[in-house]
Amino acid sequence: MAPLFIRRRLVPILLVLFALAALAMWLTRPQPLAVTVAAVSRGTVVATVANTRAGTVDACNRARLAPPVGGQIARLPVKKGDAVKRGDVLLELWNEDLRAQLALQQRDRVAAEARAREACVTAEVAAAEAARATRLRADRLIAEEAADRAVGEAEARAAGCTAARESARVSQARVQVAQANLDRTILRAPFAGVIAEINGELGEFVTPSPVGVPTPPTVDVVDASCLYISAPIDEVDAPAVRTGQRAQITLDAFPGRKFPGFVRRVAPYVLDAEKQARTVEIEAEIDDAATSNLLPGYSADVEVILETRTDVLRVPTQAVLDGQRVYVLDEAAGVLRERKVTRGVSNWEYTEILEGLAAGELVVVSVDREGVRDGARAGRE
Repeated sequence: MAPLFIRRRLVPILLVLFALAALAMWLTRPQPLAVTVAAVSRGTVVATVANTRAGTVDACNRARLAPPVGGQIARLPVKKGDAVKRGDVLLELWNEDLRAQLALQQRDRVAAEARAREACVTAEVAAAEAARATRLRADRLIAEEAADRAVGEAEARAAGCTAARESARVSQARVQVAQANLDRTILRAPFAGVIAEINGELGEFVTPSPVGVPTPPTVDVVDASCLYISAPIDEVDAPAVRTGQRAQITLDAFPGRKFPGFVRRVAPYVLDAEKQARTVEIEAEIDDAATSNLLPGYSADVEVILETRTDVLRVPTQAVLDGQRVYVLDEAAGVLRERKVTRGVSNWEYTEILEGLAAGELVVVSVDREGVRDGARAGRE
């Protein structure tokens, strides 16, 4: 009787222990990995190449100006933001001495021209006297000696006229030299534009930049009516880029917007800008830059469109590993399956799938999450 009684008491205890063990195992079981997925869909994939570092909005015409000579600023008729026309005075150094020198040379030129006119009039009179003397000698009315003296005098006066005219030309050249020296103290706008920056005030002294030592410009003039984007393209991608190709341009100043444009220039040389990183500079223009509110200096990115595929199977590019495999979520089994795929064109957003996937399948986008592997238990995040 005693063993039967013990067995009857032991069975419920064992059942309870088994239930507790099962509950503990269920509570401590590995939880399915939560992953972010995207459905394989049909759509458009545009093959592009993009710049490796941020590009810059540049002006077609931009002049960072500084006087070629040092001196004290005497006139500064413009300020930042002013619109200027070609030839407008932007800055003038003190130049009273040069103005006086120019005035002196101009007066000397006037005097030299007057002396030349005097010498040439005298030469004309002497030439007329020589002609008369020659006729009279032919008629034997004057001595040959007198006629020779008249002819010699006329030739001497003619040489004096030539010398006086050359002297007047020398005076004119001196005026031009004086004017050039004066002009070196005056900065003028080389084209119509806007004053972007001024580094100097009235009364301050400015000096030209030493050779090989860049210094801030005294006046910076920008023509904002013509803008383009300059961007570096990796040398590996550069051979596919051609002038005239369409492009999508994005700017940090306008988040969420894409500006259609085109490639206007591909540099015919390679830059070695950062150690072993070699790039080719390209230039792109926005189709309607006049209404885009661009400013020189904005950072910009350029995506050059190489090829466009429509109505193709596509997945997010970040889901494709090593360009040939993806992880597919089998929701029915709750596991991940590694799948090899054949891809077509791609960009940073989408990749075309030629083989290996079907529309509607779920591919894992969060591939960098720990635990993502073939056969792992998983579910949607």
